Amino acid sequence: MRRSTRRSYHSYGTRGPRKIWKILLGILIIIVLIAGWGAWKVFTPYQPDEKAVAALAEADDAVRVNEQEHWVGFEPAKRSGAGVILYPGALVKPESYAPLARRLAEKGHHVIIAKMPLNLPLASPDLAGEVLKAYPKEAFVIGGHSLGGVMAARYAAAHADQVKGVFFLASYPDSKGNLKDKNLPVISLLGSDDGVIDMDQVQSGRAYLPANTLYFTVEGGNHAQFGSYGAQKGDKAATISAIEQWNQTVSALQDWMKESVVDGAPKNQ
Repeated sequence: MRRSTRRSYHSYGTRGPRKIWKILLGILIIIVLIAGWGAWKVFTPYQPDEKAVAALAEADDAVRVNEQEHWVGFEPAKRSGAGVILYPGALVKPESYAPLARRLAEKGHHVIIAKMPLNLPLASPDLAGEVLKAYPKEAFVIGGHSLGGVMAARYAAAHADQVKGVFFLASYPDSKGNLKDKNLPVISLLGSDDGVIDMDQVQSGRAYLPANTLYFTVEGGNHAQFGSYGAQKGDKAATISAIEQWNQTVSALQDWMKESVVDGAPKNQ
């Protein structure tokens, strides 16, 4: 009887910890799965919609789409004015800006949309340098949408002698992108119905812009319609079409480049 009692006690004592460890392991697996799912949701980029896909695929003698490892280029058959380097917003696929890029290219501007690692402008803020090396005879303005504009401003602030101007689409500079004394023309465009951008950051960012910065409001436009990737979380509904927002944006950028950007035409052309 004593031996039996001891064996039963010993068996109970070993099973207890094992059961606890199995429970803890199960909880850990659940936590890892939840964290992985959350990370996947957070880092899943916005995809180009059907309008963007059509703008990429459209066969047009006036504009040639040139896709490379680090950017998507829209090359006009006849160039006039400055080229445009565009940094996408965070977690937005670069192809999502194809409708805007094509419209600018149709006006004669060579447009380069940067491909950011992990679709995060923070990951490669100096990618514009590769573009400038690839096209040494061309002059470019640089800018971006949302966080892309913040990173573009940082590049411009550090390389003011290499670019001809800076533009912001639903964006603003921070202290590292201080353009106040860089002698570069700047334009800032905002949608009147933008529900994503932090207006406090926009206001504080004006301290880093030159006094002659041009401010343009796209009436009825929102945050996402500077691109073409569908609705964005937290954004307001636009009261104008995406096409109207792109057209207003192109018109404002083109007028700004014609009036303010110095030496915008391609060199030796």
